[in-house]
Amino acid sequence: MKKTLMLTAFALAGLAAAQTAPATTAPATAPMTTTSTVTGTTAGDAMMTPATMSASDNFARAQEYAVQADVAYPAPFYDRTLWKAAVDHSYFAATQEAGNRDYNAYLAQLYTKTQWWINAYNAWNRLGDLNETEKQWASLSAAKLAYIALQRGDRAAARTYVEKGLSWADSASLQAIRSRL
Repeated sequence: MKKTLMLTAFALAGLAAAQTAPATTAPATAPMTTTSTVTGTTAGDAMMTPATMSASDNFARAQEYAVQADVAYPAPFYDRTLWKAAVDHSYFAATQEAGNRDYNAYLAQLYTKTQWWINAYNAWNRLGDLNETEKQWASLSAAKLAYIALQRGDRAAARTYVEKGLSWADSASLQAIRSRL
């Protein structure tokens, strides 16, 4: 049963204020399977974890949480409760139906948006053929990883990320990093 979650400005302010202490992050391989502590759930929802929900329900829930997170937080990061819930539900949807391109593309988009660069890069890379918007997102993840690799002195990794990023979409960032290699 799909429920529409509505949060008032008061509730959103409370959610954003509750994020002052950093949350623990899940391992890079898979999101945690605990129930999200998000305002607006009912007692029946508390028993529903991403692992027990269908792929389509997880996908719908991921989209709901992402919309709420966009409103609640000034910047998207995985350690924010709503962003974490969105990514976790999207991960389960994509895992449950690995062949569903929409689920996998949405997960890659959420990884990119929440600045989880390596997961974003790998997710975009697994998708294969990308549309123009996806190429821009994928190129951004490659540019961020290239910059990080260059900062730690790993020129070979930086070059690999730059080349892959440029194969997706040209950008001033990738060109600037390439000029430093």
